[in-house]
Amino acid sequence: MRLSARANFGVIAISAAGAAVGGWALGELLRLNACHLCIFQRLLCLLLAIIALAGVLLPSARRLWGSFAALTAAGGLATALYQSWLQYAPDPANECAFGEPTLIERLVDWFGMQWPSLFMVTGFCSSKEWVFLGLSMANWAAFLFAGLLALSLRLVLSRPR
Repeated sequence: MRLSARANFGVIAISAAGAAVGGWALGELLRLNACHLCIFQRLLCLLLAIIALAGVLLPSARRLWGSFAALTAAGGLATALYQSWLQYAPDPANECAFGEPTLIERLVDWFGMQWPSLFMVTGFCSSKEWVFLGLSMANWAAFLFAGLLALSLRLVLSRPR
């Protein structure tokens, strides 16, 4: 059974928003320390949910919204894979918050000043604060972003019904 473009965008929006809210709630409940890359992935999930919501409202422009969603999911996948690599082979030289701040760190710090309860950085990117079935939260985020990327590319490349 093939879902409509509107339904596919709805799945992306609910999944991305659920991941952002779930990550925040899990962090609050378990007192996890979120790092710059964790917060950046949360921001990308929120952006992806907004883009997908636009796709739900305007499914006739599915290729445009699907392309934006695919780019955002690809950025999230790259970020999650980078953080997974930092956790696998920790090296203080590659750690976030040491040295000159990157664009991602500046963006996350700005959001942290605006909404500290949602975006305040308190941890390091190489630490595994939470592990489930042998995978860290960054590993699970990589799977999520890979799935959302695949779904977004399907919207871009498929023929309309």
